[in-house]
Order: sequence, then C-alpha cells, then structure tokens
Amino acid sequence: MTSSTSQAGLDRLRAAMAARVAKRELPGMVLLVARGDDVWVEPIGLKSFDSDDPMRRDTIFRIASMTKPVLAAATMMLVEEGRLTLDEPVDRLLPELADRRVLRRIDGPLDDTVPAVRPITVDDLLTFRMGYGVVVEPSLDPPYPVINRAGELQLTMAEPDPRTPHDPDEWIARFATLPLMYQPGERWLYNTGSLVLGVLVARAAGQSLPDLFRSRIFEPLGMTETGFALPTEDTDRLPGYYMTNEETGKVELRGVSDPGEWAEPPTFPSGAAGLVSTVDDYLAFARLLLDKGLYQGRRLLSERSVDLMTTNHLTPEQVTGGGFVLDGYGWGLGMSVAIAPDEVSSVPGRYGWDGGYGTSWFNDPARQMIAIAMTQNSDFLFGGGLAEFRKLVCA
Repeated sequence: MTSSTSQAGLDRLRAAMAARVAKRELPGMVLLVARGDDVWVEPIGLKSFDSDDPMRRDTIFRIASMTKPVLAAATMMLVEEGRLTLDEPVDRLLPELADRRVLRRIDGPLDDTVPAVRPITVDDLLTFRMGYGVVVEPSLDPPYPVINRAGELQLTMAEPDPRTPHDPDEWIARFATLPLMYQPGERWLYNTGSLVLGVLVARAAGQSLPDLFRSRIFEPLGMTETGFALPTEDTDRLPGYYMTNEETGKVELRGVSDPGEWAEPPTFPSGAAGLVSTVDDYLAFARLLLDKGLYQGRRLLSERSVDLMTTNHLTPEQVTGGGFVLDGYGWGLGMSVAIAPDEVSSVPGRYGWDGGYGTSWFNDPARQMIAIAMTQNSDFLFGGGLAEFRKLVCA
C-alpha cells in the first residue's frame, strides 16, 4: 500500500483480526487504513453471531465517544465565527452553571462544599477540566454521594445507555443541582464536559445539536450515513452489540442500544456519545483534521483550530490522574494525543479517540495515515484487539 504500511503488513493485520473473529471473540469488524488517495478497507466476519449477514464496507456502527471529536470541531467553528471564545465563562449561555459550589472531598456529602475559585470556561469543557466527570479511583465511578445523586437524576454520565429521558434544558437544570467534584481547571475528568458542551454549542448556534452537526460538518463532508438517528429501513444495518459477561466469561449479546432505539431522534442528543457512522463517513472527518481543516480544497476549520484540537493541553499530573482511561496519553480538544514515543510509533503526535461499543480511530501525522477499526464489542478495546490493531497498522 505505502512505504509505511506495506501490503504484507496489511495482510498480517487482516490475518490477526480474522483470527480473533475465528476464535469468536467477536462476530466481525470493518477495518480501514488510508494514506492520501490510497484507501484499504477490509470487512471481516458477520454482524451478529446468530446471523449470516456479513460485515460490509457500509455497515453502520454506534461510534459512542468518537462523537467527541466531531463536537470539538463544531465548537471550534463557532469560536472562529466569534459566537464563542475559549476563555469565556459558560455562564453567558449556561446561566444554570453560574456560581458553582465544589465538594470539599470527592466522597463527601453534597452539602459540604466551598465556592468555585473561578467560573467554568468553554476551554474547560473541551479539555475535560470543568471539575466534573467520570471518576477513576481506580475503578470507574465509585459509589460516592455525588455520583449516586447523578444516577438518581437520570443524567447518564458514563455509559450512553440506558439514555437519559431529559431534553437538553431539563438535563442542564438537573445537572446544575450538583456540586462540582473538583475546582475548575484542577483535574481531567472524563465525559461530562462533552455532555455540557453539547448543550452550550446548540444554544450558541441557535439550533439543535443534530442540525448544527448536519449543516456544519456532515453535509460539507458528505457524511450521509452519520447522525443521531437512522431511517427505520436502515436500522437493520446496525450489528448486534456484544460484551463479555464477567460472571460466565462468555461473550454475550447485550440488551441495550437495540436497533429500534435508533429509529427515533433522541430526547437528548449526546455530544459525548450519540452518533452512528460508517468507516467511509468517519474517514471524511479524519481527512479534515489530517489536512489541517481543508476538505477537497474547501476550508472548514482554520489550521490554528486543528492545532488546538490535536495538541495536548494537560499537565503531567493531569495525565497521570486520568488513569486507565487516558492510559498515558495527553488530551487535546475532544480527543487524546500521544505525547511520548510508544510501541506504536517512535514519533509523538498521533491523535484520535475510541468508542465504548468497540470502535477506534487515529490519525498519524508523521506517517500521513488514518486508521479506523469498527466493531460492536467493547472487549475489543480492552482485551488486546485494539492494541494489536494499532501496532500492526503502524508496523
């Protein structure tokens, strides 16, 4: 294919991923590796264990947190237009979040608080330093009072399903009843920043988040198969979603995010995890960033915006505090950034993000490469599949 990804290398990648499918770790996947106009796509296996429907290049996947980079791009478009500034307090558009209180202790009672030392800014939301998010201590979301209360309020702070029943205005009003976990700017905490940011940018744009994404990103990039919902006739293009049952050790079909759920627009369009897409649609978005904001000769983002999105903003202590979620990576705006040489590449600067249902994307500017893996098995991310994919695609 290329000097940095040979056909022999792609054959090894295909064989390794096909072996995982053959071992029934997952029913199937779609892989994509691109460099310039040279695009290699490999569907492997089936959409579900109980079906003979094969994975196809146009299979639609729940991409979960791969929504976050799309939200960051839309935010930067509004920043470039002067509708937002990165350093402004969110209070102007989210008055619900003015005058924040902060817990004295993360595991303390909800009324044991101190005033926030400063307001939350737009930049805090993009960099996940707003002072609230998924806690890694070391497991995800210990049963602290502030986390339990968010669950009682049905805010859906971590996993995207079951979905929150609240529309954006009600969601932000309920979220505003919670204290922050830490002072704004203090720590990196996953996910919630994108949920809040989705509400903010919709208000800044004066349109719903789905309409904003469609007009600013999906239509200009030709991403016709990406959105927060699907036409009813396309819902059968969604694969089954699988994950290992920790009690039995068996890979099982999960009863969340069923195809019917995607036939209706969500009450709360999640900027953190709400999209479905295909490998080719996401390739178009990845190209926009790799080409520094240009797509087919048309500028949609400034180079400066792309640089801000794809440059680490965290301190070493904040990276460490991100635990296994960051896994030693830095964080730009809506995505992770490799800040040191690693087993995948000797050159830092690789950026991208994964989706909890079993999807992954990264751009490698040093190689001018885009790599995407789409599955619907969460085990792929943590059971060695993703690590193997990354190493082989860059071998």
